[in-house]
Amino acid sequence: MNWLVLALFSAFCLASADAVTKRFIGTYTAYEIVLVRFGAAGVLLCPVLFFQPWPHLDLEFWFWLSGLLPVEMLAMWLYMEAIRESALSLTLPLLAFTPVFNTLTAYLILGETAQLTGFLGILIVVTGSWALNSHHLGRSRGLNLLAPFRGMLKERGPRLMLLVAALYSLTSVFSKGILRTVDPGFFGAFYFVLLAIITMLIFALKGFNPVRILVRKPLAHMTIGFCMAGMVLAHFYAIEQVQVAYMIAVKRTSLLFGMLYGACLFGEKDIPRKLVAGCLMIFGVFLISM
Repeated sequence: MNWLVLALFSAFCLASADAVTKRFIGTYTAYEIVLVRFGAAGVLLCPVLFFQPWPHLDLEFWFWLSGLLPVEMLAMWLYMEAIRESALSLTLPLLAFTPVFNTLTAYLILGETAQLTGFLGILIVVTGSWALNSHHLGRSRGLNLLAPFRGMLKERGPRLMLLVAALYSLTSVFSKGILRTVDPGFFGAFYFVLLAIITMLIFALKGFNPVRILVRKPLAHMTIGFCMAGMVLAHFYAIEQVQVAYMIAVKRTSLLFGMLYGACLFGEKDIPRKLVAGCLMIFGVFLISM
């Protein structure tokens, strides 16, 4: 299947998982939601991993993985807190800041430097975030051009999602290191099965029964699991066909799908303005990826 179709499908699955999470298990604690997101997907991906040929997992693979796992789990916990706290149309677009932070993390860890188009893309992403939060302009005295940024940082959900974007800039660099050593198709299934095992072990060590939590709302949990499994498989099979940066740029269309879910399922307002801001941010991501 074409990488563009796979990347768009991955974006749609991610936004769908977020919408179902907020709609049906939004009352769970963030820790329980993390267990459902990783656990249900891991269970579904076990057969995929079982039928995969296993490569040799060398020391470099485990080195990158040891950095990736804790950051991924922390990012998912903060992600779930963010979408529980605030509207999808205000939180999900801020994931577009991941490649902005990437320009710093890729330089520090991999020695990669951004080009002029990258810096232009950063400016456009920041402009899009300003437009996304421009409703704060009417709440400040006079014409305060910094009001949208201040308003964004005052809300806990958007503030957490900015931190998630920063953490995902680290996971993308670690993933790039791992994909130098193993096939993306294998790693997608392996990674989520491992995340599921670790998450369930943590719950068990804390005295909770992870299986009891996973079967609490079976239909909602399996829907989230299918969405997450579809997202990760499409993500890594797309990466096999094209450069990571291009695939990630297309996958950021998940923020547009998320905005539409916010309007349809949760009655979130002012969607046309937010969609324009989201498109601006995606365009900025595209320029950074170039």
